[in-house]
Amino acid sequence: MSKIIKILLFLALSLMAEESQISILNENINRLDATLKGNIWLIKYANYNTYQNLLLELEQAQNQLKNMDKSTQNYEETSSRVASLKEQIELLKEYERSPFQNMLAVPDVEEEYKITNPIAIIGGFSYIKRLKGQKAEYYSRLAQLEVAIDILSKKQNLLQEIYDLNKTTPNYANLVEINRTLSEFNIAKEIATTTFGVYQTRLDETISRATDSLTSQIKETLTIFLTILIVILIGFLLKFTAKKYLSDNQRFYTINKFINVINFTIIIFILLFAYIENVSYIVTILGFASAGLAIAMKDMFMSLLGWSVIIFGGTFHVGDRIRVRYQNSDYVGDIIDISLLRMTIYEDITLTTYKINRRSGRIIFIPNNYIFTELIANYTHSGMKTVWDGIDIMLSYDSNHKKAMHIIKNIARKYSKGYTDIAKQQMNKLRDQYNIKNTNVEPRIFSFFEPYGINISVWYMNNSYGTLALRSTISAEIIEALNAENDIKIAYPTQTLFMGRHFGKIENRQLEFNKENLD
Repeated sequence: MSKIIKILLFLALSLMAEESQISILNENINRLDATLKGNIWLIKYANYNTYQNLLLELEQAQNQLKNMDKSTQNYEETSSRVASLKEQIELLKEYERSPFQNMLAVPDVEEEYKITNPIAIIGGFSYIKRLKGQKAEYYSRLAQLEVAIDILSKKQNLLQEIYDLNKTTPNYANLVEINRTLSEFNIAKEIATTTFGVYQTRLDETISRATDSLTSQIKETLTIFLTILIVILIGFLLKFTAKKYLSDNQRFYTINKFINVINFTIIIFILLFAYIENVSYIVTILGFASAGLAIAMKDMFMSLLGWSVIIFGGTFHVGDRIRVRYQNSDYVGDIIDISLLRMTIYEDITLTTYKINRRSGRIIFIPNNYIFTELIANYTHSGMKTVWDGIDIMLSYDSNHKKAMHIIKNIARKYSKGYTDIAKQQMNKLRDQYNIKNTNVEPRIFSFFEPYGINISVWYMNNSYGTLALRSTISAEIIEALNAENDIKIAYPTQTLFMGRHFGKIENRQLEFNKENLD
């Protein structure tokens, strides 16, 4: 009896130990399942199993539906269930053939990005970053697959131990299921490893070519940048040298503008030859296009030609006072800028604005091509700072005109002496450039017989930039001096009225003369 009790006790203890060991193994399995939670491969595989189960359920429901009476309530419930299963199956359509079809598919390698200019460098960095990101993403998938296989292998060993301890049908089913799952994952790993190897090779080749192209473009850009920087520095050096050795601000301004244009042109050619692949092709195109452009943009090309004539000919400089005649209108002002297409002048108060325009202070733009078609007078050419100016005074016939001429000439000589001395020096310099016969710059005075009196015209040297000031001073002095003389009368339009009927022929003629003079 005691032996039987011992045997039963042994069996009970063995059974309890076995149950305890199975419980520990199940806890380990649960921990492994928790580790696999969120693994994309396990999720895909679970969806695949769900899809297969839904297909079986749909097949069973459709078989049941065939054997049911359509008028029964069960028929309607089964029909609804069949429709629901079809909708779920449609949502999981991607798992029809394989659980890892989308996971194993590699994306197409993007078309190689061409880096041919500095702006494309930024795009090149983004392109390489995207390729590396795709590679890292696929590598991450592969790493998750290896982790899943490692955990499933551990789970398989645990289930095998459970089955060895308790060979029941559920334990056997679990072992078969884990073996099938592990087999699917191993097959997927082989495919993924092979696919990733090919994909990685293609990506590495593309990334290598893009990196080489990017490096080459960066070097080329730096070379071009340094070349342009050297050109700019040379320009600054030339400007500094010109400023150091040229005391004439106007000539320095012209040279400064010329250096800027040359620098800009050189930089444009550097960029064209650097980034145009077929230079001969673009030259041919420009050759054919130049004929049409020359016709369509004639004025612009003529302005460019005019600019070159102005710059290299030295006809006009910034600061010169000029007069431009356009459509019977005169504009007088100082040149404040000479660009490729036009000269800009600031209109000053001059005799022209006083008598004709009655407006001043305007900024006037003159196309450079006007030097070929319109009359442009330069009051300060070749350093000339003076210009001839004249004042006319009408005297009556009975005035002592010789005395008046002497007074007027002395006044003109007195107030224009400084400008006369300046003009003498400038005329001597100007004779070195031009064949000038008459270099006399002393004040000149003339008298002319006019219908209503004797016109005294005095001419003197005046400031090219401010003729009105000296003209006003001399005019006031002349009037004051002539009014002080009893035998000199300034003629001006008058009207004489004779009251009575009987006048001689002389008086009637005098009345007609005065009326005509008044008109």
